[in-house]
Amino acid sequence: MDPLEDVLALLGATSQVSAGLAAGGRWAVRFPPPAGAKFNAVRRGTCWLRVDNRPDPVHLGEGDCYLLTRPVAFTLASDPDLPAEPAYPIFAAAGDGVARVGDGDGPDAFLIGAAFSFTERAHTLLLDSLPPLIHVPAAAPEAATVRWALDELDTELREGQLGAALVAERLAVVMLVRILRLHLARGPERPAGWLAGLADPAVAGVLRAMHARPAHAWTVAELAGAVGLSRSTLASRFREIVGKGPLEYLTEWRIELAADRLRRGDDTLAVIARAVGYGSESALSVAFKRATGHSPGAYRRQLTGTG
Repeated sequence: MDPLEDVLALLGATSQVSAGLAAGGRWAVRFPPPAGAKFNAVRRGTCWLRVDNRPDPVHLGEGDCYLLTRPVAFTLASDPDLPAEPAYPIFAAAGDGVARVGDGDGPDAFLIGAAFSFTERAHTLLLDSLPPLIHVPAAAPEAATVRWALDELDTELREGQLGAALVAERLAVVMLVRILRLHLARGPERPAGWLAGLADPAVAGVLRAMHARPAHAWTVAELAGAVGLSRSTLASRFREIVGKGPLEYLTEWRIELAADRLRRGDDTLAVIARAVGYGSESALSVAFKRATGHSPGAYRRQLTGTG
């Protein structure tokens, strides 16, 4: 199994494509903190991005895109020092899927964007492993990995054919995956935690093995043999990159799987325990309460209102 795919599926990653933004002359638009993650791409022209709590604005050229991974307000502008208008009234008045702003005769810049929504575990499992801002300049060699999806998304939004909104939302999720892949491939700015492990061939192999068979009674020796390392080398390397030992990671992933099944279905605790690698309800209950602070039953009642 693919650990990145597993986590995105567990988090229920969905997207909502926003109206395009056509801006001309002198303009500045301030956006509220995104609830999940926020993506924008400059399709034509240039502009500035200023993110709260970051000292310097980022200049965005044609073809540039970025992903914001923290709930922090931000501003897009022709000049980063201009006072900004709030985004909501501008986008509420959008016609033909395009919001317009500025005092120019025509649009000097055009942007498209999407917001990504996740379950409440998104920050712990994914977003906290990423920097607050991932900037993908169009001139970077890696930008080609997102260009196809971006071009297709732009086409869907402009042509507005049947099912365009659905296709655009799916393409936005494709673009999210491609940006995450790109970030994994970067050297000095690699993420932390399990996501960093995907950039290391041996650790990635161990993560894939555990995700493929989470209920298996893995040992460090067996995992090490699967990737051709000694037990001690794997244990040290995994901890150095991921920040915890392989079996500790496996326990946490099993608890995430159990929590997901408690949230989404009505399986008995015994069924869930067997599915995620625990020999009994009591063993899962002890591990679950240690990890979450709640018993499985209390967790299910709290989130679903059921017993």
